[in-house]
Amino acid sequence: MTVNVSDAVPHASPAAAGGPRHVEEPVAYDAILLAGFGGPEGQEDVIPFLRNVTRGRGIPDERLEEVAHHYRHFGGVSPINAQNRELKAALEAELAAQGIDLPVYWGNRNWAPYLEDAVAEAARNGDTTLLAFATSAYSSFSSCRQYREDFARVLEATSLGGVVTIDKIRPFFDHPGFVQAFVDGVHVAIAGMLGEGLAPEEVQVLFSTHSIPTADAERSGPRDIDWGEGGAYAAQHEAVAAWVMDRVAQLLPAAGDVPWELVYQSRSGPPSQPWLEPDVCDVIEELPGRGRKAVVVVPVGFMSDHMEVLWDLDTEAAQAAADAGLRFARTPTPGVSPAFVSGIVDLVRERLEGRPDAERAHVTALPSYDVCRPGCCEKVRAGFKPAAAGLAP
Repeated sequence: MTVNVSDAVPHASPAAAGGPRHVEEPVAYDAILLAGFGGPEGQEDVIPFLRNVTRGRGIPDERLEEVAHHYRHFGGVSPINAQNRELKAALEAELAAQGIDLPVYWGNRNWAPYLEDAVAEAARNGDTTLLAFATSAYSSFSSCRQYREDFARVLEATSLGGVVTIDKIRPFFDHPGFVQAFVDGVHVAIAGMLGEGLAPEEVQVLFSTHSIPTADAERSGPRDIDWGEGGAYAAQHEAVAAWVMDRVAQLLPAAGDVPWELVYQSRSGPPSQPWLEPDVCDVIEELPGRGRKAVVVVPVGFMSDHMEVLWDLDTEAAQAAADAGLRFARTPTPGVSPAFVSGIVDLVRERLEGRPDAERAHVTALPSYDVCRPGCCEKVRAGFKPAAAGLAP
């Protein structure tokens, strides 16, 4: 995939793509805001939670029940809240270990504890300059810009605009701390399958991420960059997957002959609306015809083992592999691995220190942004909404 960045090379001049990409002045933040998606924690929560997720779209409850069975299969409990509690505790411990005296507040977009409550609590405690870590690594409306719009909405709803400031940590798709879990997982999975006697060309690696509407994908990332088909969202995933496979091949040379591709999952839109493809299960069904005997699924788009991983991969994709007669392995997500938690603190330090672009940690050549360009990741059909946290005027 070819990505053209205006007239300059990524990670070069701050003016390369229309102005400064990063804040290079130290900021004295009062606290960290861990911003999550949220999930139900009981059967009675499932439909109210899904109403929150789909608010404004007029979807009747009977259609929501089609998705609800994923949660009901697990007792109506999404693992995401427990995972964020664990992440919050791990982050607090790592901040303390590194001598950074910042409290961590946690709030969700779609379920308790809500962002409104977290920001209001911070303000009551006198913590008014917040640095937000959103639990999505890539650039798109739902994984980046919508969080910025959430912050603007929360400041308005709590009447804290002008009192509380919320900045958002850059998309961290290629930070070494985030990608290390995928390298480790792919290495272990491929080594195990080759150790069982499979040839490299008989093993297929599928890097899986959440599908999004094609129109949203094409508008993901800054508008002054030609990202190619699928916008920044697809380009970032492709770049990370390529780096992971290259790194694994350095550790295990035979892995250089293992084929891989990027696939998508968890589509939820109407059939008439184009979404990113191919679907992970559709590809798995095709693999025996390609001469494959095993598949390694890598949840490269996800931070932790939440519902899209447990259901769409561990349940549906695993069943598709069994039906196709394939050996199946699913690699771990970053979760609360030491490398990832330490990586989050490094992202915090970037902003505390005003770290220059050239000194920031990354494994690909793609640019990332503290300050978003106009129209970046805009959801066109929803119309313009103001966004807080570093959106350029």
